[in-house]
Amino acid sequence: MNKIAIFPGSFDPYTNGHHDIVCRGLDIFDEVVIAIGHNSQKIRYFQVVQMKQSIESAFTNEPRVTVMIYDQLTAELAKDYGANYLLRGLRNTTDFEYENSISQVNRYLNQELETVFLITSPQYASISSSIIREVHKYGGDIKNFLPYQLS
Repeated sequence: MNKIAIFPGSFDPYTNGHHDIVCRGLDIFDEVVIAIGHNSQKIRYFQVVQMKQSIESAFTNEPRVTVMIYDQLTAELAKDYGANYLLRGLRNTTDFEYENSISQVNRYLNQELETVFLITSPQYASISSSIIREVHKYGGDIKNFLPYQLS
């Protein structure tokens, strides 16, 4: 049985920090599904289809990574996809508090679902999508924070 992990997020944008978590996750799991979800608390800055294509371009030589867009509960997506793991990255204790609450609810909704947390590599700990959006919005160069070229 393949170990499949869902890596859910809004990925607005998908950063080098996210990329690091996925690449390290491939050492643990047979397949990682990057699932771009709808967050009702956020208004997207980058178009979701553009982000899907950008992420796919970062994995052209890695067949064990799939990128998809979804609009449902993550616990249900995992059931539908046959995944028993969620992969999440943690930059700090604030991330842990937030992610821990989500993992508890996901486990309640899908008892077969384990959340695996990876600590962000130090060189990416300061990167956040919200900071990168702000830099981009005001014309700053963000190419060193992304594993792909924005079109």
